[in-house]
Amino acid sequence: MIEKVLVPDVGEADNVEVVELLVNVGDVVAVDDSIVVLESDKASMEIPSPVAGKVLAIAVAEGEEVEEGSLLLEIEPSADKEPSAEEKPSADKEPSADKEPSAEQEPSAQQEPSADKEPSAEVRPSTERPAGRPAVDEQVSTPNDDSKELPVYAGPAVRKQAREYGVNVSAVKGSGRKGRILKEDIQAYVKARLSEPTTGSVSAGIPPVPEVDFSRFGTVELAPLSRIRQASARNLHRSWLNVPHVTQFDEADVTELEAFRHQQNGELADGGIKLTPLAFLICGVVAALKAYPQFNASLDKDQKNLVLKRYYHIGIAVETDDGLVVPVLKDADKKGVIELAAESAALAAQARARQLPMDAMQGASFTISSLGGIGGTAFTPIVNSPEVAILGVSRSKVVPVYDGEGFVPRTMLPLSLSYDHRAIDGAEAARFTSHLARVLQDIRRTIL
Repeated sequence: MIEKVLVPDVGEADNVEVVELLVNVGDVVAVDDSIVVLESDKASMEIPSPVAGKVLAIAVAEGEEVEEGSLLLEIEPSADKEPSAEEKPSADKEPSADKEPSAEQEPSAQQEPSADKEPSAEVRPSTERPAGRPAVDEQVSTPNDDSKELPVYAGPAVRKQAREYGVNVSAVKGSGRKGRILKEDIQAYVKARLSEPTTGSVSAGIPPVPEVDFSRFGTVELAPLSRIRQASARNLHRSWLNVPHVTQFDEADVTELEAFRHQQNGELADGGIKLTPLAFLICGVVAALKAYPQFNASLDKDQKNLVLKRYYHIGIAVETDDGLVVPVLKDADKKGVIELAAESAALAAQARARQLPMDAMQGASFTISSLGGIGGTAFTPIVNSPEVAILGVSRSKVVPVYDGEGFVPRTMLPLSLSYDHRAIDGAEAARFTSHLARVLQDIRRTIL
């Protein structure tokens, strides 16, 4: 029996790229050996081999975009491993002896699709596609000027992008093979429309930044951005254009909290447990979100209602070599400080090692961006839309604070809360940071 390795559930990602093939045809692999590396806009993931055996065929090429259910490669299981009852095909699923799939119905294992060769409309590997999912190269007929029907070729990711931009794909000229429409074609179409002059004197859309030939002034070098950085740029730009940002600054006196944390780390050192400031910060943020639920929310499509979330999934901004990623710590309200410290450290390690699963970056209801380990006094984080607020944390410092009788040294933690002014008023933001500061000043408030 041939084991077909398919693209697993990739969550909401719609442009997953094959960035590296770790095996070749003829290689022998063991169970859980990494065979392919996939990368979306948010993370990378290694696909393990489900069986031990020999690689018979590779159905993808590096740089090719795939989707959930797409065929990656075929493996012939080792002879010394008997298939389980679940792996054995039932009699009603085995192809009959008198009916072999034709060349038009299914490509042979030796016919590997390459990145520069696109299957024709008559030959589709339909057997490798889950039921109910459209083929990668959907064909939709649209009338032309002669009232004849011409096919429009575009993948699901391209069609989704066209819908988001409000573009009719039939109006776009494809630059791919056989006129296939690529994402670059959609972007070029939108750019051309925005650059068209209107009836007035102002161009449609946002005025573009003028292009400059920097090589005229000296030597230059192009440094390509990673896919994660490109995706972050798009998401941040979208959020900045759509969300009216305001930032509330405050400080929290964490003198006693830091003393307690250092004391506990000394007691827990033998068990290999380390409590981080972030763990206490998450605990305090959850308490503040419960007191002010409008911060744990999103605006609905019509901006007439707040979608109040009764779960507390906290996004944690993590710096990696490829750019900023935001893994999500789920159900933070149900975990203690020790568990929060261990889980946040594990998520950060996974992110830096490019081993975060796709679902680990979905579902955040509020985000924390901490620069305390680097420095700074304050900053204005950009809201991670569709969330309505994000908390920025800078490095704490010891400063003299007047207590009514004299100046005493206190450890102060700078807080920077950016929020969507459509959903939150300034007074509410001030109350939120004040409440958070009180909780961090005395962490016992979290149990009240």
